[in-house]
Amino acid sequence: MEDITPLITALHGATVQKRVAAAAALGKSGNSAAIPALIQALSDPHWKIRQESAQALGRLGDDDAVPALISTLTDPEPVVQIAGIAAIGRIQDRRATEALVSCLKDTDDRVRIASAAVLGKLGDHRAIRPLEELGRDRFEEVRVAAADALRRIRKISTKNT
Repeated sequence: MEDITPLITALHGATVQKRVAAAAALGKSGNSAAIPALIQALSDPHWKIRQESAQALGRLGDDDAVPALISTLTDPEPVVQIAGIAAIGRIQDRRATEALVSCLKDTDDRVRIASAAVLGKLGDHRAIRPLEELGRDRFEEVRVAAADALRRIRKISTKNT
């Protein structure tokens, strides 16, 4: 396994561009030793660092990152929320179900769509009623995402019975 120390150092570098590149490289490294530094970077003042760090954690796929990724779901920047949602979707950890359900009420339709998609992927029955309610959203894309998620959850439950 390659030494990621220089990348972790670069994650705290002077420019946003270098910090984003370091987070991306850490995610591609496959090295779980990068997780603590990436979790810390989720608190960076710049949204691009938080976004890339969430994506990197998703690429690493370690469920130890899920509690920190859940915290991204309340980030003030929708792109960071969406990156956190996608990362949780890659890891597929149902501990995030309640937080994802909360995102179904977000003011940003992209956040609602991403949350619905991941809830469908997780297949957790706790999401059924909130997804049914989302089926009355004012945006068609959100309604379609809710319907798709419900189909996936019901299909998963049919396979498991």
